[in-house]
Amino acid sequence: MKGKVLFLTALLLLAAVPAFAAGAPQAASSLKEYYMLVAMGGAIGLGLAAGGGGIGQGHAVNGTVLGTARNPSLSGKLLTVMMIGLAMIESLVIYMLVIVLIIFYANPFHIVF
Repeated sequence: MKGKVLFLTALLLLAAVPAFAAGAPQAASSLKEYYMLVAMGGAIGLGLAAGGGGIGQGHAVNGTVLGTARNPSLSGKLLTVMMIGLAMIESLVIYMLVIVLIIFYANPFHIVF
């Protein structure tokens, strides 16, 4: 297992070398490329965050339903804890959305002195 991880890390590092050798992009096209990459990265990142949040919420509801089925007298406490947990999980997805919006609306090519 350790050898596979080391091999994949070395492969990724070797694959990144051509990106560092690229020349400097033009100013107009670099702004367009920036927003294109931010849009793609934001869509992928937000999709992963929403998918992970959905899986986490599914596990939380599953655990609450199983706990209620085992001990129905604890259903009120389990429901309260589940709602707080669901809010925390959903806040992580909202944080990802805020990060994507900040990166999208921040212009890295506008320098203020």
